Amino acid sequence: MFSPLAVIRPFRGVRYNQSLGDLSAVICPPYDIITPVMQSRLYQRSQNNFVRLEFGQESPTDTPDDNRYTRSRSYLEKWLAQGVLEIDGKPALYVHDHHFAHKGKRYCRRSLIALVKLADWSEKVVRPHEGTLSRPKSDRLALLRTLRANTSPIMALYEDAGGQVSAALREHCQRPALHLSVDDEEHDLWAVAAPDFIKHVCESLAGQPLYIADGHHRYESALVYRNEMRSAGGPGDGSCDFVMMSLVDFADPGLVILPAHRLVRCQARATLDKMRSGLQAFFDIEELPASRPGLWPEIDAMLAGDDPAIVMFGPDSERLTLLRPRHPAIASRNMPGHHTELYRRLNVSIADHVILEHLLGLDCDGDAALDYTYARADAVNKVLSQEFQLALLLNPVRAATIKAIADADDRLPRKSTYFYPKSPAGLVFYRMM
Repeated sequence: MFSPLAVIRPFRGVRYNQSLGDLSAVICPPYDIITPVMQSRLYQRSQNNFVRLEFGQESPTDTPDDNRYTRSRSYLEKWLAQGVLEIDGKPALYVHDHHFAHKGKRYCRRSLIALVKLADWSEKVVRPHEGTLSRPKSDRLALLRTLRANTSPIMALYEDAGGQVSAALREHCQRPALHLSVDDEEHDLWAVAAPDFIKHVCESLAGQPLYIADGHHRYESALVYRNEMRSAGGPGDGSCDFVMMSLVDFADPGLVILPAHRLVRCQARATLDKMRSGLQAFFDIEELPASRPGLWPEIDAMLAGDDPAIVMFGPDSERLTLLRPRHPAIASRNMPGHHTELYRRLNVSIADHVILEHLLGLDCDGDAALDYTYARADAVNKVLSQEFQLALLLNPVRAATIKAIADADDRLPRKSTYFYPKSPAGLVFYRMM
């Protein structure tokens, strides 16, 4: 039986010169969570903040020759010339410990930053679990064409069944590392260039598929760019055949996956009333008064588990509604026929296809009436403030489910998972030579 082979290799990472002092002011979040306000603050935080490469500011006077992407290239070239950025002398694998808090508990997520050879989806070497939209892909592709660099890593999951990789990481990550503290998160980074370590880790990961957790747009952009370079006949060094990934063990205790709660606005009252009456055909319904003592901790506990219920809050802020699917076959009638049985049972699939698309008539692929949040309290507050009319609160998709969906060659609805927190950009990046 054919076994997909992931090709992993070290690289000469580009990093900030540590002689600059405290580097906490120069790293930034990845592009997809940088708001305009955050972008401005990052620009002000340091003249060398990585946001200028990862997600530069637009200008009303932008032209094809002077725009956010060409300015990013200018910063990269200037910072390399000035020594703000340095290229490591030896190829290395980079180990990143990301320390953070969630709901009052401290976590540490360990990842291995390496290059992974690009493979088409059909090869099933690298496997997706979510759908994507075209706009983010076009942005990342434009940056890739201009910089010839992966500025932020794709997060992917792997299985370390025998614990060989984790043991090697523990052994080689004892020496003092680069340490950064940014807001309430801390980061440790090791560059490990030992040949025996690199050989052992790359061989341990080679015989299994990798599962994209976060960064589907970046991966698809990298595939397009690789194909463009091949068609153009260069470069011949194969550097565009690889993409930078942050690899995390499925069993890592710091792997935190949050749900993407759905938010709805701009709906006529008659539409919402019709939707509510239509729910009875699909769900067993339980109404709960929002003022009941201890209700929200109970809801949070339910959402943290595997209860299949969808919790609906709004438009009536005096109550919330528990929606328990009556039978998977009933909901399945409103889902595309190619999806697996596992897909059809997930509450994110039922929320999107039955409630949002069938009952409300919304388009889940980019409808302006839809938004998402990864915090239950934020979803509730946005309904209470009347910014949104309705919140659908969901439980998280488990890591095992993500693997099963990807193995079945299926994809979850877009915005189904949020791997918390996002890995920062600027600790180390890959520049194609």
